[in-house]
Amino acid sequence: MSTATGAGAEGPGARVPWADVVMSAVAAVSWSLIGMAGAAALGLHLLEADAAGSLGPMTAAVVALGAGGSVTPSGDVSAFGLSGAEAGTAVQVAPLGVGLVGALLLSHFFLRSLRAAGVVVSPGELLARAGAVVALFVAMTGGLVRAGHDVVTIDGGSLGLDDLPGAGGGGIPGLGDVGGLLPDRVGDLVDARAAVGFTVDTVPTLLGGLAWSAGVLLVALLASRRTPLPRGWDAVHRAVRPAVSAVVTVLLVAVAAGLAAAGYAAIGDDHPGRIAGAALLGAPNGVWLGLPIGLFVPWDGRASGVLLGVLPHPVDDLLRAGSGQPVTLGRLAGLDGRVWLLGVAAALMMLLAGVLTAVRTPVAAGQPGAAGFAGRCALRLGAATAVALPLLVRLTEVSANASLSVLGFDAFGAGIELRGHPGTALLLGAVWGAGAGAAGALAAWASGAAGARAAPLARGDRKDGEPVRGTTREDTVWELGRREDGRGAPAGPYAPGAPHRPPDPDTNPYLRVPPGSLSGPGDSRPPGPTPPGGTRGNPEDVAGAPTVIGPVGLPGPPGRRPRRGPGPRGGNGPAGGGRPPLWPDEGPPPPPPPPPAPRGPDGGR
Repeated sequence: MSTATGAGAEGPGARVPWADVVMSAVAAVSWSLIGMAGAAALGLHLLEADAAGSLGPMTAAVVALGAGGSVTPSGDVSAFGLSGAEAGTAVQVAPLGVGLVGALLLSHFFLRSLRAAGVVVSPGELLARAGAVVALFVAMTGGLVRAGHDVVTIDGGSLGLDDLPGAGGGGIPGLGDVGGLLPDRVGDLVDARAAVGFTVDTVPTLLGGLAWSAGVLLVALLASRRTPLPRGWDAVHRAVRPAVSAVVTVLLVAVAAGLAAAGYAAIGDDHPGRIAGAALLGAPNGVWLGLPIGLFVPWDGRASGVLLGVLPHPVDDLLRAGSGQPVTLGRLAGLDGRVWLLGVAAALMMLLAGVLTAVRTPVAAGQPGAAGFAGRCALRLGAATAVALPLLVRLTEVSANASLSVLGFDAFGAGIELRGHPGTALLLGAVWGAGAGAAGALAAWASGAAGARAAPLARGDRKDGEPVRGTTREDTVWELGRREDGRGAPAGPYAPGAPHRPPDPDTNPYLRVPPGSLSGPGDSRPPGPTPPGGTRGNPEDVAGAPTVIGPVGLPGPPGRRPRRGPGPRGGNGPAGGGRPPLWPDEGPPPPPPPPPAPRGPDGGR
């Protein structure tokens, strides 16, 4: 395979730096999985889940779920020769806290490698970098399949077996004591331990990892406003990235608010570790579930058994009633009026997204005024929200069921299911996004903040024909420091503009040079005329054209270097055949002082 040699030009012949591509992919995937594993292990430990089984396999299983994988739990219960006992569970829930940590790390290192690639990246290099990250991530999820299997032992008393008919020794209601056989067996089973195993599914996990990593990279590319893209993708910089970055920012702010609320709740709780562990694993689940509900997206839900305890109030009361009606903001507010604050918070978040879209959208000259700008922001944010809201509904769906049957008796049963309406979410997302985009654009236009935070790539500061990655170091430095000032002249930390005042020889002693100081044995041309103020003419320029020189020992202005004399070593003194000293009127320097006389035996001279 060919590697980049610094050409950096785009086109069919552009070469991909495969060494850098592979190393950046290894760094991105490694840090992503390390972060996910750390978050999963810490959350499980705080929840005290490691008391029932080994922490390593459970961590691998949670990471697989967070990366879009699938876990199948199963097991059986047998105690004292009792057969026919079977435990079955089914879990379809993604710990979005773990997935969010991995997504942030994966996108950070991937975008960092693209920014280091140059000002413009070729389509081949972009595809190579994204493909390397996705392929390596899928390969690493194969290791989760091997590590994510274990057996968890659960105390029979915690499964509700003591509530079975006859468990207390009084016989089965309606049948009486049937010889003490079944009640005695069930009573012994209460003290038994249920062995429940879980295994990470191979094919669903690999496919889920593929879809998850590709989706994360796509969202990262669309949301990062300062990451280069191939030529011809300027519409993405101007129209897509401001709105998508605003939506992503609002979602992250919502998660931060949820974590802060969990931290406040943990302060006065008897088990703060459990609250912290649940927030670490599932804070995005709760926050991103509440956002669609606050925007009036209906949900279908049911819950039973001990799993009702994991739902927030008043969702648990609504599902406990089992009326079969959808879960909506109005029905929840009927049980607790404070739920209306959820709708207010969701509306404020959408308004924040509209303002962020407006300040990040460039305002081009010659385009319509406030109405046209508001229309563009409304259209772009409406499209972004119409895609984001159904995605949130899909990510926050919950389906969990657990049951344990002993000899035909349903000993333990619990279930929870929450599923939103993606079609309704798409329509509501478009309406909310368009309204918030227009309102935010008008507010930003009135305050003068419209386009104030637009990225240079969205403003179109980079023109076609400017340097591309790998040309020269000077071109790269120039491009990184380039910006347009009010006069249209390039300026910046690496390309300073015109001086604020002309050089003044009266205040700068380095600019005062005596006449004729550049003439000597090595230069047969007459010196140019000395202009007023002590400046002199450059002997390499046209005779008489005054040019300001720099300080002694420092390079002067850009241009041709002064010609040295024909001396053997090109020195500046007469002995070297070059120019005379800079100050010829002063003459040669004084001789050094004589050495001191030797001291006598008595210390005198």
